[in-house]
Amino acid sequence: MVVNQVRAALLACADTSIQLIRTPRLRELWEKPSVLEHWSVSGLTGHLARAFTTIEEYLDTPEPTGAPIGPAAYYAAALDNSDLHSDLHNTIRRRGDEMAAQGLDSLIAHQEGLTARLRSRFAEEPADRKVGVFKGLVLLLDDYLITRIVELCTHIDDLAVSVGEPTPEMPPEALDLTIGALVDLGRHRHGDLAVLRALVRRERDDVNALRVL
Repeated sequence: MVVNQVRAALLACADTSIQLIRTPRLRELWEKPSVLEHWSVSGLTGHLARAFTTIEEYLDTPEPTGAPIGPAAYYAAALDNSDLHSDLHNTIRRRGDEMAAQGLDSLIAHQEGLTARLRSRFAEEPADRKVGVFKGLVLLLDDYLITRIVELCTHIDDLAVSVGEPTPEMPPEALDLTIGALVDLGRHRHGDLAVLRALVRRERDDVNALRVL
């Protein structure tokens, strides 16, 4: 089976993230604060790594039988973006710190091995493969991968800025999927009129419709 565009974009982003994690500047600033509130560089690196570690975890569990939802509905159901001190956000930061605790060299080796395994596995998984993810939500594999691409693109930029490196060039297909998913999330949360106003009439954007994560 040929790896489709979504899976190829995920793998390209994973390769880009590994290249960024390998930069000497990141090693130098490992324990320093990142540009994200409450995140260290190490914790953010661990969180970036977890962005696609979960793919293998979910593929290793039995395939669910429920009706799948799309990426926008997943984010709307899974995330609370209103309180950085919520239990959810505290757990996300803790897991990033735990991922980073193995040390940078071990983290790099883990991510390289994971990417190689996913490259082989993606060629075998059918287009209708479903995965059961966070909170018991069900998505088609490729739709879940879009949410991982969103995480990778977002946090590659965050991490590069945190260590003073130019943000690596990301695959155009990955950016297309990321921007499309985030606009869809804005439409899901606020409606089409609010997103239209955010795009072309910012003076009427009273709900900050494009600030979705």
